Formats: sequence, structure tokens, C-alpha cells
Amino acid sequence: MTSGIHHVTLITGDVQANVDFYAGFLGLRLVKRTGGYEDPRQLHLFYGDYAASPGSLVTFLVWQGGSSGQAGAGQVSELSLAIAPGSVGYWLERALTHQVKVEGTGQEFGETVLRLRDPDGVVVKLVSADLPALSMPEGGIPVEHAIRRIRGVTLLSEVQEETTAFLAHYFGFRPGPVEGPVHRLVSDVGDVLDIRDASGFWLGVPGTGTVDHVAVRAPTPEAVEATERELQKRNSSLTNLHDRHYFTSLYVREPGDVLIEQASDGPGFTLDEPLERLGTTLFMPPDAPDPQATKVMLPQFGLPGEERVVYRDLIYKHRFYAPDHPDGTTIALLHGTGGNETDLMPLAHRAAPNATLLGLRGRSTESGVQRWFRSFGPSIFDQKDIRFESGALAAFFDEVRSAYRPDPGKLLALGYSNGANLLGAALLLHPGFIRKAVLIRPAMVLDAAPESDLSGTSVLIILGETDAFRSQGEALAKELSSAGASVKTEVIAGGHGLSEADHKVIGKWLEDPLP
Repeated sequence: MTSGIHHVTLITGDVQANVDFYAGFLGLRLVKRTGGYEDPRQLHLFYGDYAASPGSLVTFLVWQGGSSGQAGAGQVSELSLAIAPGSVGYWLERALTHQVKVEGTGQEFGETVLRLRDPDGVVVKLVSADLPALSMPEGGIPVEHAIRRIRGVTLLSEVQEETTAFLAHYFGFRPGPVEGPVHRLVSDVGDVLDIRDASGFWLGVPGTGTVDHVAVRAPTPEAVEATERELQKRNSSLTNLHDRHYFTSLYVREPGDVLIEQASDGPGFTLDEPLERLGTTLFMPPDAPDPQATKVMLPQFGLPGEERVVYRDLIYKHRFYAPDHPDGTTIALLHGTGGNETDLMPLAHRAAPNATLLGLRGRSTESGVQRWFRSFGPSIFDQKDIRFESGALAAFFDEVRSAYRPDPGKLLALGYSNGANLLGAALLLHPGFIRKAVLIRPAMVLDAAPESDLSGTSVLIILGETDAFRSQGEALAKELSSAGASVKTEVIAGGHGLSEADHKVIGKWLEDPLP
């Protein structure tokens, strides 16, 4: 068996900062971008050498804005990348120039190590190691100082001897030197697994800034299947075999509970992209439901030198989706109860394929469910909170106009259910903060409508024929009309849930908003 590391998969909470660090600062090539195989709504990025060779691949699951984890027992704690002997000085100067967090230099197993932190706080060690260099992409880093390949990872195990024996027996690593609490395993190609005694450590907590798993190499899919048969003889080793399109993979937890994957070297990443265009197309797993809609929900980014959205810290957490051919329209989206900033993007994209989408996330939570304002019970709403959040929403749109400068004549808001309820209330409480709005399955949530002048404001209200809240939506339409808004009400078949008819009604109205 030819042993070695195939790839390491980590979790990031900020895709743009991640791309800037790994593709920009480190100079790795983005070789593939896909929806996640476990969850297609999760972006998965792969970095590596120019040819996407096993042994160079560092991959990230994107939990945009997700909660931070903590490295501990049962996890990989550090990622090491090989650089040429004598290159530490270059990288130290580069890190200081790029304002990358440096934790110092030292010696480990006779090699000089520069310890850095990536934007999520992961320890990335640049190790002066005399390993054969893979072909890195051309860029601003001199070839003699370029990242060569993965040097290794550090596993935290409370059962160090069992972990060491397991990895050596099943995956072809050889026992190497011991330094303090670390036992080193060495592969045929020279990369390493450092097993650190984690007795008494806290348990690892999954989340952004942690490593999900390390994948070791197998030459063929048949070799992966052979390993599965061997592991099945151990009653304690549960395995999962998957076709990941670019490689066959087998997952197992070693005795210390670190997730280990074995991945075949082929067929490789040129299966659906030519070598010179690797990483330029977003691919979805073959079994992804509605892949085009899912693509719209994934976070976007720009490679170094490319145009990108520079996000501002505004009242509401938010995310943009920019279409390939924007027409200048910007639609702000307010999700329903339990949703998030991406939920309405597929609907809005179908209605207006060339519109830029701005998804907002509500700030209120009840029983762990995301909302826009508090309630005291079914249809009993906190009037003070509605007024407070209505003011925050109006202020947010002022911030958007200042921070992102959308075309004022092509900016509109769209809300569904709880998001539509807040949007309708804000229209009455803060006339003119938005001049065009779509309210899907709304309800009148204000106890009393204030005197408002909504002349010059166009509103589309879409009600469900059998929706229990239909009458409350009709009451809101009446109040908006009484205040001078141009209101068009459409009743479609169905209840409170979204339907296929919604985007068609919205698309038609956007072409001609007059009632």
C-alpha cells in the first residue's frame, strides 16, 4: 500500500477571508468549488497545487457566519505545510506584510517551524522540510519559496498508543521519532501524522476554525473497498463508503475518535473541468435537489484580483447574491419564521433572474427559531418590539444606500410571512423608507395603524386562498391603500406556504407594478 495524506478538510465561517488567505497569501490554487455532498447548501472549496494532486489538497466546508468550534481531544488540531529549507524568513516577512497573525518560530523534530493563524484561528505551520515539491501555480510567490505540499497534521488522542497502532496497521504509516508528548507516523511519500497525547484535554467542539477530518491516500477505489472489508472485521469500527465523484472515500473514526477518511487518488478533479480551468465552475452533487436554486443560496467570493463585495457591519446580518448579468435591480429579502438570509433567494432569482439579491437575517429568536420581532403567543405580538424593529429596518435601508449605493429607483423589499409582517408594519410606521415592496402571506400585526402618507409607494400582496391568515393580510392591504399606497392584491391557490405560483406573480408585477 502506498501511504500518505490525500487531503485535509476544515471548516470556515468567512469564505472571502478564507480565499484571500489560502489562495492569496499562501498562493495555493483553488482547484474545485462544489456544493457539499452531505449538504448541497454548504459550499465546499478545494485548494492545492496546479494539478490538484493528492498530498496538496486543503479543503473547506463553508459555514458562512457559523459558530466557532474549539480544537480538543478527538480532533485534528494543527495543519502543517511544507516549504523549502531556508524559506522561513521569507514567509515571516510576508506574514507581517499581509498582517497575518504570527505565533512565532521554533524547532519540531529537527525542522524549523513558523506558526501562523488563519482567519478562523486555525494553527497553520509552515515547516522547512526537504520533501519533493509539487507544481504550484505561478503568482507573486517566488517558486523557490512556494508551498511544496502538505507536511502533516497533529491529532489529539486520549488513547495515543491505540491511535498510533490503528493508523499504522490500516493506512500504511510507519512509526517514526518521538518528541515529548508527540508520536510521529511517517508515510511512504514523507508526510506525517503527529499523534499528541491529549489525556486530560477538553473534548473538541465542531465549528468554524476547526478541522473536520484528515484523508489518507489509497491508489484506487478497489484499495479503499479492501480497507473497508478489513475494518468491518473490527466490531468497534463503523465505516461509511461513498462515491465522491472525484474519488472514492471511506470514513471511520480511529480509537481516539478523530474522523479519518481514506480517499482514492483517482479519478481526480479533471473529471469535469480541464486542467487549465480547474476551480472556475461551481458544481453541484448529482443528487442535489433543484441544483440551480441551491447555487443561488451559496455564498459568493472573489479570487485575489477579482471584484468582490466588501461587506459592511450593518444593523442586520446580510448576504448578497450577484447574478452573472445584473440589471441594476436590488431586492432585499426578509425571511419567514425559522428562516435565514438565503431562504428567499431561489424564489427571488426565479422572479427576477438579473436582480442582485440582498438577504437579511432577523434579530429576534424564540425557542431557538429566527424571527423579526417578539410575540407573546399565537397572534399576540409585542407592539414595542414591532415598532423598534421597524425603526431598525428603516435605518438599515439608510445604511444600505450609504454603504453599497444601489440604484435608488431599482431598490425594493420582499418579505414572506413573519418578514412580510415586519415589512408591512415598517411601511406604515416609516413612510418612504422603501418605495416598492412585495408582501407574501402577510398579516396586519399593528394594534392600530398610524396616520401615514404612502403616496408614491407600490405594494404587491400575495395571499393564499386557504391561508388561515388571509383575512389579516386583507386587513393590511386595506390599511396600506388607505394610506395612499398603490396596492395590488393577488390570491393564489394554496395556504400559507410558498408555491410555484409566487415567483410568476412577482415576475409579472415587477414588469408592470401598477394595480
